[in-house]
Amino acid sequence: MKFEPLSIPGVWEITLAPRGDARGYFMRAYDEALFAEHGLARHWVQENQSLSTEVGTVRGLHFQRGEHAETKLVRALVGRILDVIVDVRAGSATYGRHIAVELSAEKQNALYVPRGFAHGFCVLEAPVLVAYKVDNAYAPAAEGGLLWNDPALGIEWPVEQAITSDKDALWPGIAGLAPVEVPAEP
Repeated sequence: MKFEPLSIPGVWEITLAPRGDARGYFMRAYDEALFAEHGLARHWVQENQSLSTEVGTVRGLHFQRGEHAETKLVRALVGRILDVIVDVRAGSATYGRHIAVELSAEKQNALYVPRGFAHGFCVLEAPVLVAYKVDNAYAPAAEGGLLWNDPALGIEWPVEQAITSDKDALWPGIAGLAPVEVPAEP
């Protein structure tokens, strides 16, 4: 595995290393010891999957507040996405900044997302199957969101007319968002 820190401290792109032969390949998708070497050890409590069947589908930008905040490890198992995170942590020097990374089955890469980031993605190649591990159980009452196409964020989405949920179209922009208080890491 190759660990590359990105422009916001605590965010990492992790490229997996499949070992293949004529039959296919084998690879580790997670290695607790390697993650610990990079200060990223997690006790994952859920693994979720999302299937999207149309190019241009945008899901997000979602997060959990307070004690329910989640660290995520996101991968595209099939297809290709533009994965986007936005720092919404109260008091963060990078509040409101975003990172966008293309994740794909072909690249075999993942995005490590610390607590206090809104997360979403746009489908670039469909169908796409996205899997993500989280270190905290989902709590509906702690759910929050950020308007995916808020011009103040400056995200260059690869679609003009996105396919979104009604709920995702109603989240506030960054100016109307109460910053997220994130408890200390366990």
